[in-house]
Amino acid sequence: MEGTAGVSGRRDADESLLDDADGLAEHDPGGMLRFTASAGAQVRESAALAAEANLTALADDGRPRAVVIAGIGTAGRTGDVLATVAGPRCPVPVIPHRSAGVPGWVGAADVVIAVSASGRSPEALGAAEAAHRRGARLVAVGAPDSRLQSVAERARAPFIPVPRRAPARASLWALTVPVLLAARTLGLVKVNEADLAETAARLDADADRCRPTAESFVNPAKSLALGLAGSIPIVWGSSPLATVAARRFGDTLSANARYPVVSGALGEAGRGRVGLLDGVFGGLAEGERDIFADREEAEVEGTRLRLVLLRDGGLNAEDDTDEPLAVEERRADAVQTLAERRGVRCDVVTAEGGSALERLASLVAVPDFASVYLALAHGLDPMAVPAITEMKELANQ
Repeated sequence: MEGTAGVSGRRDADESLLDDADGLAEHDPGGMLRFTASAGAQVRESAALAAEANLTALADDGRPRAVVIAGIGTAGRTGDVLATVAGPRCPVPVIPHRSAGVPGWVGAADVVIAVSASGRSPEALGAAEAAHRRGARLVAVGAPDSRLQSVAERARAPFIPVPRRAPARASLWALTVPVLLAARTLGLVKVNEADLAETAARLDADADRCRPTAESFVNPAKSLALGLAGSIPIVWGSSPLATVAARRFGDTLSANARYPVVSGALGEAGRGRVGLLDGVFGGLAEGERDIFADREEAEVEGTRLRLVLLRDGGLNAEDDTDEPLAVEERRADAVQTLAERRGVRCDVVTAEGGSALERLASLVAVPDFASVYLALAHGLDPMAVPAITEMKELANQ
């Protein structure tokens, strides 16, 4: 059914569509499912492209005072990934920066990594130009033959090209790997080739599990999408690593499926946001549910919360003790118990893998697919988001 301003789709999800591979392909003309499945290939390609760039010059001036990762949207998430993978014992501050320019204290002792999938975002361009003016070391990551590459060349700084094979929000891994490898050159992270290979393999395996031809009862992404349909999602991460994945899921649910989302750290939620479980979309609504009503009648009763808990039980080698892990696990157990007591449904995605990067991939892959399947169930093209296009046009006027 057509809406306003060229918006199309349906308010109620068509669950049967998710088990119709031909129907999914028809509703996904831009190929967002295919782009999402390319995550493993992105890791391998970006690692090869970073190896061809002259990153060794970064280390010539020794360890920096601080590293600033400048970008917006998915590019900005790369800074969150680096800060988390580097861990609390990283010898220098790692600071994601989402505004134009750079912080006022940035100077010759610092490194700026400017990231933009298109190579033309004002935030990345402004940061690259400011870094050049101030004499800071610069690394640029983005589309080849772009304005960002021109700035890097003018500054005689390393540039890592990321071919535009997918929309920015489906290019997380293509943008993240160069950032991690630049940080490795500076001695800030210990990501090795085996970690990258295992991460790529994990992403490939999850793409196979979440493929369009796998039916809902064996496809974790379709199952997650069906659980979220018609709800207000709350996505909490039990650890810093899981929180990055939770915020990433919030990004993709908003952009692909057009769902409003509350996302963040479980520790922060315990200081106030956990009260949502008692609210008008949580316990109050669930307490009035007619347990004998059929599913269609229950859906008419009103919108309810759906909790998604991303749990990371893996040990972080950078932690001094296991105490932070124990606290996080207790919080995760507690919030699951609270949700159960109030009748709020809860989905749990648990991290797997040895390295921090592989565990992050295991928390991101299935939710990425779920956001696309949820969009398709509502008859929305996850690739074409009219509001994004209109906003860019209006902002450029």
